[in-house]
Amino acid sequence: MKEQSTSKGFAILSAGTVLVKIISLLYIPMLRAVLGDEGYGIFGAAYQVYVFVYVITNSGIPVAISKLVSELNAVGNYRDALKSFRLSRMMLMALGILMSLLLVVMAGPLSKAVHFEKAYLSVMALAPAILFTSVASAYRGYFQGSKNMIPTAVSQVSEQVANTVFALIFSAYLMRYGLEVGCTGAPIGTSIGALISAGFLVYYFEKNRKKGAFTGRKNEPGVRRISNGQLVRKIIYYSLPITICVGMTYAGNLVDLYNTKVRLMAGGIDETQATILYGYLTKYQQLMNVPIAIISSLAAAILPALSAAAAVRDKAQLRDKINYSLRVCLLIALPCAVGLGVLGDPVYEMLKFGKGSFIMAYGSAVLILLSVMQIQSTILQGIGKLYVATVFSVMGIIVKIGVNYFTISIPEINILGAVIGSTLGYTVPILLNQRIINRTLKGRIRLFSVAAKPAAAALLMGALVFVTHGLLGMAAAAAGGNYVFESLAVVVSVIAGAYYYLAGLVLTKGVTSRDLNMIPARFKRFIPKYLLGKIA
Repeated sequence: MKEQSTSKGFAILSAGTVLVKIISLLYIPMLRAVLGDEGYGIFGAAYQVYVFVYVITNSGIPVAISKLVSELNAVGNYRDALKSFRLSRMMLMALGILMSLLLVVMAGPLSKAVHFEKAYLSVMALAPAILFTSVASAYRGYFQGSKNMIPTAVSQVSEQVANTVFALIFSAYLMRYGLEVGCTGAPIGTSIGALISAGFLVYYFEKNRKKGAFTGRKNEPGVRRISNGQLVRKIIYYSLPITICVGMTYAGNLVDLYNTKVRLMAGGIDETQATILYGYLTKYQQLMNVPIAIISSLAAAILPALSAAAAVRDKAQLRDKINYSLRVCLLIALPCAVGLGVLGDPVYEMLKFGKGSFIMAYGSAVLILLSVMQIQSTILQGIGKLYVATVFSVMGIIVKIGVNYFTISIPEINILGAVIGSTLGYTVPILLNQRIINRTLKGRIRLFSVAAKPAAAALLMGALVFVTHGLLGMAAAAAGGNYVFESLAVVVSVIAGAYYYLAGLVLTKGVTSRDLNMIPARFKRFIPKYLLGKIA
């Protein structure tokens, strides 16, 4: 099985992830058209409950597999790397069965607890997806730990395509039986997509296993074998803090789900409008998930490299990987945040998201904070500071929930209180994480210095994109102002923005030839040669 470099692995995984998110964005307006704003709010609530159970099941052990496999491969212990995957797969399948049954039993109480009782059937319909995703997560963790991102990327794309097709079919068919039943169509699509993804990964593994891709590597001489009990203890040791960390984050989201609706109503908004406003927040989060998914791909690609460097005590490589991951994170997050802030309204109109774009106008900066926090947590996990990352994340969640509670009930702020809570809730762990990273490396990595050049290029891009879209918008209005011309104006503005940003990076010397390795070769052909020639 062929390994990829960190840059190539990130490029493959991010390309697949971006495609997945683009499909999901195109699917949202179609699903909203079928379910309506209230139905979409109900589905959003059910999905938050599902995601909480999903991360409890699938967040820790797959990361533990990736970290453990990369560590064992780094020291030449290939046999135990494979054995750790098999043990983890068995643990995940058992946990997946248990949590699927638990979600069926607790669907009613959980829906009542978050004040979305109409989401009961939708939550229950999502239960099979927990089992299927637990199987898929085991294989993804192993492939990522082995630095092969292709099967993960392909499985994610196939899952999202199947999810989109079947969700729309079942939603349209089931709406004839009422809103609550109709809202179960999307969860059914989610479960079918997860099944197809798991099936592909099992097929890919077995096909390569028969060719000797996994069993043909012999351990390096002098490598000490590890017992099953020791491997299980390592898996638990690595996975537990990650599960707690991510689980607490999504528990905070569930509290927010309850908190948001209740506090909106406390501010004088009726229940139906509160559900619709929560639907606006869901659309904002899903649009933000596109760039966040790229950062998640970076985290998945960088973790094995960090773990391998830490396992062989290569401090120079460790420092290099940490600097690289933070730079790439900011190179991606900053222009995405500025672009979404500038083009929020036209992007919502192009995607037929309906109302709610005002949240993006105020909340796009949250993308930068969340991205940095996610990469910092991955760095701490890679260097063995797993529980530190967990404690700091929990502190941020507490701040977020507290701020949300007070600000959402203020009528003049209402749903924007969730944005304020997120801003403060991510800032706290960022400051604490950075302090620990600097202390561990015995040197200073100044985030503001790392961010300065990409930020300048992103702000220049934002100003030029604003002017470009304004001119194209006037041209579209003169041509009749129909949906096609207005959408074309957005697409051209986004493409122009990419060139503006790259030019800004070249002017500020904020990009290197190493950074270009993230871009697949076929896309480099679209970069002007005079810009490529100025990149060192």
